Order: sequence, then structure tokens, then C-alpha cells
Amino acid sequence: MAERFYPSAPEVILMRYVMLLLLLVGCGGPGQSTTSAEPKVAFVTNGVADFWILAGKGVEDASADLKIEASFHMPPDGLSDQKRIIEDLLVKGVQGIAVSPIDPANQTPFLNEVASRTKLITHDSDAPDSQRLCFVGVDNYEAGWMCGEVVKEAIPSGGRIAVFVGRLEQENARLRRQGMIDYLLGREADPTRYDEPGEKISGKGYEIVATLTDQFDMAKGKANVEDTLSAYGDLDCMVGLFAYNTPLILEALGQSGKLGKIKVVGFDEDERTLDGIRAGTVHATVVQDPYEYGALSIAVLKSLLSGDDTVIPPGGFLKVPAKVIGKDQVDEFQKDMLKKLGK
Repeated sequence: MAERFYPSAPEVILMRYVMLLLLLVGCGGPGQSTTSAEPKVAFVTNGVADFWILAGKGVEDASADLKIEASFHMPPDGLSDQKRIIEDLLVKGVQGIAVSPIDPANQTPFLNEVASRTKLITHDSDAPDSQRLCFVGVDNYEAGWMCGEVVKEAIPSGGRIAVFVGRLEQENARLRRQGMIDYLLGREADPTRYDEPGEKISGKGYEIVATLTDQFDMAKGKANVEDTLSAYGDLDCMVGLFAYNTPLILEALGQSGKLGKIKVVGFDEDERTLDGIRAGTVHATVVQDPYEYGALSIAVLKSLLSGDDTVIPPGGFLKVPAKVIGKDQVDEFQKDMLKKLGK
């Protein structure tokens, strides 16, 4: 059997963040307001999605706790819009930026230029060949491996699987998909491996019949599911690798009369996905911690701007563990999520 991955204990990450907060809150008294003298940092996502709402709350809470001015940005139009936002932030003198790169292979020269002008870190999806100072997020290959375990639990006898995702240019998407495939096919772990979407991918009774991307276009994402249902009438499982993909899968399955007939495995914690877990139309979902992405990114930038680089672990990877949410965990998980949102 292939090697299994398990994330490090969440308590380790929580303790690290609490210690960082205690260290940095000492820089200003309790009640001290943010002023123009305080450093300015920014958190930039890779698109517009409900997933980022929790990250934005993490940015807001950490900036208040740490007395640092932080802004939050979601680029609506992809790569060019993300570049424009970052360039505008540099013109405004922002001293630290946390970004989720959309296309790291082609963005690296630009990211290196940004890193020469400000403190640059990545979150959610990395650009490991760039000069970013560290990456805050899950091990996406490991999270994909966990997703493979969930798929196998949903269809233990094997079957035909379709995968839906925003972009494969993003490292997080590529790694999640590959980790899932490698686990299902019983391979040894290799994050550098890449199965092209157009190739036949099968083994151990499982077959990945299609991987479809939508570039964060919701209409396209739903059409991808509908087209796949038409092309493959005997699917056993559908997997959504971005937060919005699973709700689109559920919507298309419902309209086609196939809801509950095809197993669904999700990624992230969209409310519709959690409702699907309760209803039994989603088997389970692999969740990250976007709130911590926001809060921890701001804490790291504040520390770096204070001259302390000891917050960066060896290898530059500040790991936030992923976990699986099924029917037994969904209520407690959502309760905690709403608490973070202040609801």
C-alpha cells in the first residue's frame, strides 16, 4: 500500500501563532490605534470566492491585534488584475505583501521584482522558485493525498472519477490533483510528478476520466459538470478541488436528477458543501484554514518588518494543517467557522 501522509498537529500551529501574537502585541499598548506611522501591509488573493471571506476576517482581526495597517484585495479578472493590484500597492508604499500567485511559473520574474521592493510572502498557493520569504498554507500535495483517501472511502471498489478545478497553472491546484491521483493509483509519493489532463490515468480500479478547468468563471464551472455528465454517463465520483467547484457540482447534479447517485468529494468549507455533507449528497470535504492564512500572514509580515526573521521556519514553509470534515465533524466545524466570522 502506498505511503500515507498525516498533517502535523494543529496545536503546534496554534501555539506558534499565539506566541507570535504575544511577542508583537507588546509593540503597542492595548487600545493603541493604527496611525500613518504604522507599517502598511496587504493580503492579495488569487481570485474572487467565498473561501476568501474567512481569510479577510483573519486579516482584519490580526491587524487590529497587532496594531498594523492591513488591506485585503481580491482580483476579479485573473493574472493581469492581480499584477495591477500589486503594482498599485507598491506605488502606495506598502511595505509587506502576502499573495497567492495565480501562475507561479510565469509570475516568478515579476514576484522577484516585488520581493526586491517589499517584504513578500506567499499564501494558499506557492511560488517556490521566486524570492518570496516564506509560504503560509497547507502542503497541497499532502492535502490532495488526503482527498484521495476520501475518494477511496466513498467508492472503495474503484470507479470513474471526474475532477473540477479553477486553474491548473496554480501550484496548489496541480499538487492537490496529483496527490489525489497518486494515492488512488497506489503510487509512491512524488510531488514533482504531473499527469497531463488529456492522458489516460488509471490503476488499482480507478480511472480519472477528465479534469476540467474554469478560470474562476462560475458559468463555465457549472457547464463543465453538465458537459461531463453528458459525455460520461457512468461516473462514480465527482471531485471539486476549489471551494466553489463542489457547490456547482451539486447544482448541476440536482438539475440533472442525479443528486445522490454520484458520489461527491469536496475541498474547502463553502456553506453549500457543508449542507451537502449533512444531507448526504457530499461524502466529505478536505478543508484548509483560510482564517489562519489571513491572520498568520499579517503576523509574519509584522514580525519581518520589525526585523525578526525567526518566524520563518527552515525551508520557508509555515504549515497550516488540512483536515477532513465528514458528517460527524460538520456541525462543530461550522460552529467554529461562524465564531471566527463573528456570527
